[in-house]
Amino acid sequence: MSYREYQQSFDEDVHVEWVNGEAIIFMSAATRHQVIAMYLSKLLGIFIEFYRLGELFAAPYEMKVSPISNSREPDLLFVKAENRHYLEEQRLAGAADLVIEVVSPESVKRDNEDKFAEYEAAGVQEYWIIDPRPEQQRAEFWVLDENGQYQTMPVREQIYHSTVLAGFWLNTEWLWDTERYPALAAFAEIAGLPAEMVALLQRGAP
Repeated sequence: MSYREYQQSFDEDVHVEWVNGEAIIFMSAATRHQVIAMYLSKLLGIFIEFYRLGELFAAPYEMKVSPISNSREPDLLFVKAENRHYLEEQRLAGAADLVIEVVSPESVKRDNEDKFAEYEAAGVQEYWIIDPRPEQQRAEFWVLDENGQYQTMPVREQIYHSTVLAGFWLNTEWLWDTERYPALAAFAEIAGLPAEMVALLQRGAP
């Protein structure tokens, strides 16, 4: 179908992408996928709002980097404050500064190959691939170099420091045990709040 037909065929709450002239409708995400996506949404949302860095969006929300590009709906995408002019009423008409995809069994190739190549070519500055499958539990972080190609970024002692979100770092262990490390407690640790407050937030209300 054409892109216009695609726009007219689906409601805004349907998670669907337009790729090479075809509409790809996504099934409901698995529980683990949703837990991690929502965790990152909360953690990043608090950080971005607190420091007034820009806008964070979750699927279904369209990113169309050019009039002739595919239409993608990443699990999460971040747009810097200075790039808000790319935000239209119904979509992001340009490349996000940061894109996050949480891998599911049926999206392994799509996230690691197809979207990887598209996001790189589009100029998405930072791309996170979070794979929560029990046999994987890995997080990869890619950043564009001066030649516009993705380079994998180091994760030292489970800590990754974002290049797009200044001051933000992520302990990848938080992803695999979100109940033990609530998003608010994780933010408090990132923000350098007193250890007593971090511990209190981690324990939760009595």
